[in-house]
Amino acid sequence: MGRQLSFLLILLLTSAVFGAGGGEGSNLPDDKGPVKTDEVPKRPKPILELGEPFLGTGTLSPGFTLPTGAVWQPQLLVFGSLRTAVQSNDLGGENSRIDEWANRMDLFTNLQLSGSERLVVGLRSLDEDGVFSGYIFNNEGDPDSEGNVDALNGQIGSLFFEGDFGEIFPNLSPADFRGTDIGFALGRQPLSFQEGMLINDTVDGLGLTRNSLLPGGTSNLRMTLFYAWNELNVDDDGQLFGFFTSADLRRSTLDVDAAWVDFDDTADDFGVVGVSAVQRIGAMATSFRVLGSFGEDINRGYVFLAELARTPHGTHNHAYATAFAAVDNFTSASRGPASGGPLGRAGINFAGVGLGNYGAPLSGTASDVAGGAIGYQMFFNNNRRQLLVELGGRIGLENAVTDQFALTARYQIAMGRHLVWVFDTFLADREESEDAMLGGRLELLVKF
Repeated sequence: MGRQLSFLLILLLTSAVFGAGGGEGSNLPDDKGPVKTDEVPKRPKPILELGEPFLGTGTLSPGFTLPTGAVWQPQLLVFGSLRTAVQSNDLGGENSRIDEWANRMDLFTNLQLSGSERLVVGLRSLDEDGVFSGYIFNNEGDPDSEGNVDALNGQIGSLFFEGDFGEIFPNLSPADFRGTDIGFALGRQPLSFQEGMLINDTVDGLGLTRNSLLPGGTSNLRMTLFYAWNELNVDDDGQLFGFFTSADLRRSTLDVDAAWVDFDDTADDFGVVGVSAVQRIGAMATSFRVLGSFGEDINRGYVFLAELARTPHGTHNHAYATAFAAVDNFTSASRGPASGGPLGRAGINFAGVGLGNYGAPLSGTASDVAGGAIGYQMFFNNNRRQLLVELGGRIGLENAVTDQFALTARYQIAMGRHLVWVFDTFLADREESEDAMLGGRLELLVKF
């Protein structure tokens, strides 16, 4: 009965999502009116700003000129976000329910020297290695973990400098024809490629980027070389070598990315390759991705993902559908402890919230499974409120991989300029569990 209900909901949502509305487009009105400056919100102020105001107006300061010819106009910004949530979920199995209060704070200091050079320092002082400060009220699987959770730390989450050689040393090419515009980023920095499916981690590394290349048939080609030597979550002592490209074609944006992970102490080295194409087909926004990991059995596999999306006529809403298939065991080059599995891109049913022990309703692992999701996002009150409803499922291609289905809803309310309330809930049906699984959470997001 549960499977029949799931497929019925899929059919109904498909009809509602991609059959809503019609028409060829909206005509612009012929009448003229004044610029509605009173409807433009005041600029958001970070908790600290020195130098030029963030998104401010008026005359820029002249700054100062370096011996290299670069003009720097320093600006210091301190900003971040605090997430605090009360949440409860039961993802099947005996004694699996967890009730908790979890917290996370991301605090950044950004020293902007010019339009292309900056130094960024980031702290995540309330969580460490997937453990989040707060309080566990109930943990049926591990009663000893109940009580206060202290993950307070002083570790630096990110620390990197990025810039452009051509902008730092403009005197090397006064006419800007010598190809000195090579971007770079050095230090502990977030790394995400193929929408986080190939890599989604924060690593110590050096990246070099050549942009604005114009081979035939493209309007732009970007190529990046990256080397990471520390903080890889697949192996803290390992190394990563990456080559990432993105080309803007006439009708599509094509990304071809590759990474090789070298383990210092074992022979389990493996490579990961990803190819994606993003484009519009008629009224639909589409993307197609093929990724493969090549190594020992545990790190060998392929995953295919397709996404379709559109804005129904006469609305600002967003309708989408995804489908995927994974053969063997696809493995990302590196993933952070709170980033979930590589299939998180398939929808909110597969993506963890990145806070506490509230897991994704459906597993995000890409091992011998096929499935997808269909969702509809509605906006209200001048986009200050939104509701997202998504139905997802995954079917095992091998006997050891169980079938799973889930219906998830997310409601968000913006309050003022700095607060967002987020309410999540899900109902899931997993083959390995006799009972339906429920989860819910209430989060307050503070942006400062």
